[in-house]
Amino acid sequence: MIGNDPRVEVRKTHKLFVGGAFPRSESGRTYEVVNTNGEFLANVAKASRKDARDAVIAARTGFNSWSKATAYNRGQVLYRIAEVMEGRKDQFASDIQDAEGTSKKKATAQTDQAIDRVVWYAGWADKYAQVLGNTNPVSGPFFNFSIPEPTGVVAAVAPQDSSLLGLVSVIAPIVTSGNSVIVIASTNSPIPAITFTECLATSDVVAGNINILTGDPAEIMPSLASHADVNALDLTGITDPELLTQLEIEAAGTVKRVRTSPTNPDWNATPSLSRIRAFTEIKTVWHPMGM
Repeated sequence: MIGNDPRVEVRKTHKLFVGGAFPRSESGRTYEVVNTNGEFLANVAKASRKDARDAVIAARTGFNSWSKATAYNRGQVLYRIAEVMEGRKDQFASDIQDAEGTSKKKATAQTDQAIDRVVWYAGWADKYAQVLGNTNPVSGPFFNFSIPEPTGVVAAVAPQDSSLLGLVSVIAPIVTSGNSVIVIASTNSPIPAITFTECLATSDVVAGNINILTGDPAEIMPSLASHADVNALDLTGITDPELLTQLEIEAAGTVKRVRTSPTNPDWNATPSLSRIRAFTEIKTVWHPMGM
């Protein structure tokens, strides 16, 4: 308070996260986010197709740097994200409580699992290649190796019902192998994702490597699915069968990899390497012996 005047709360303006910066939507649009009781929480930027195209440019730039980083360095960066998240556990738990209408205990548990999930993938960053790759037996004086490489720019839709754990479970495996990502956060519960962007901005993430948009996937994703500089799609968060079919058709025009998820995936389950494998390409290398 100043004198007898009550303090005015500082309201946050929630923006997009593109290229390591926090731009407003080029359209100037926002939409209201409410809690499970219908009470107002915040105004959030509503991304447009133009914002999505800008994110692709940023993601390609980020990919060119991130894919050249060593696997060990990628693991370090992911672990740094977990460190920053750990320092904001209380805020994440509060955001999840408001967004999902869950108890403080469950919100805290989801936060802990999300942080642990990032650490899990950080640990695999310099190990997955040994599991997914191979030294192949061949006839002749040659070495033959199968080596996983990143696919490129991946456009993803985070799950609607797991605002933080589902989000990081989609993002982490994509970037672990050197890809960059454009992800559309949960439309109804985007606030935890926005808090996550603030963790990314204060960690060592390469600018453009992770880009997070808020808005309607039905508006944004078709342009990403047909974009020639997007190499793969993760449609985990798409629950509308008609939209899913439309996006798969759009993706076919540029021969993209498309990953979908089973109905109601269990985000609490122990992850596997399948999400990393989904966005890698296997390169076979021949090398003559004795040279």
